[in-house]
Amino acid sequence: MKTTSTLFKNLLTFGLLIVTISCYSQEFSGNQKDIDQILQNAQDFSSYVVGANYEMIVESYTEDAKLFPNNMKILEGKEAILNYWKLPEGVQTTYHKLMPSEVKVIGDEAYDYGYYEGKTKRANGEESSWKGKYVVIWRKVEGDWKMYLDIWNAVK
Repeated sequence: MKTTSTLFKNLLTFGLLIVTISCYSQEFSGNQKDIDQILQNAQDFSSYVVGANYEMIVESYTEDAKLFPNNMKILEGKEAILNYWKLPEGVQTTYHKLMPSEVKVIGDEAYDYGYYEGKTKRANGEESSWKGKYVVIWRKVEGDWKMYLDIWNAVK
């Protein structure tokens, strides 16, 4: 009886592991070097957001980039991007993470979609968490991958 119970537990654990892995599967296609650079640039972008490195946030986008923030009109150009990402005095992003589900490179353009999550700390010390989904269209500019179109919205 104990052997059957152990076998059942092992099968159940294995089944749950397979389901968990499939829920978080990633699909990447295209030139591996380009995919690696896009993934690194996305990770760097998160560190720029947490570090309030506004110059590097803006440099992560093409000259003609467009943002599609949740519940806002389309923002165009680097000045609009800077104004969007620049936080008020005393407010800081303490955590930001992108979790790509798919990256596909097609020549000098690529797309990337997935989920994001983060935390913001307000001047009064209150912290709020947020998460959502995103799509980024990337363009290769002088050998580096930059965001051209960046759209996201929250999920509950």
